[in-house]
Amino acid sequence: MWRDAHPSDDPAIVEMCLNLNREDPGPHPVSVEHVKRTLAELRTNPVRGKALVLELDGHAEGYALLISFWSNEYGGEVCNIDEIYIRPMQRKKGHGKELIRSLLKTNPLWPRRPALVELEVSPQNTRAHALYSTLGFRPSRNMHMQFCFADE
Repeated sequence: MWRDAHPSDDPAIVEMCLNLNREDPGPHPVSVEHVKRTLAELRTNPVRGKALVLELDGHAEGYALLISFWSNEYGGEVCNIDEIYIRPMQRKKGHGKELIRSLLKTNPLWPRRPALVELEVSPQNTRAHALYSTLGFRPSRNMHMQFCFADE
């Protein structure tokens, strides 16, 4: 089901990432070059995180980008689910829930149990809000703020 992405998965991941950004756009459009650079970086420097693919019947039907960083506040590694996408025909079958549950315990998809698993969700994405709530995620106490050099 969920496995580490291989270079041969890159075209499917790029396509799905562009679909995700059409369905639920962020403040900045994601380019093909950004996706390729992210995948290359995660392969070159696996300490930064990893890309996963949901493989069903030999086809990539979803992907996730997991990003790692250390938090002094939580006293350990944070696994940030930067992106998760499942093709529409494969949704509501428990694949996203399966991935997230596996990240909440020690498993081969993430090398060690993180101190915290976090993610962002768009306010209008009520389906995702409901899923994450049932899995135990709660809104962060602190407001998320950014300074983006692309905005200069």
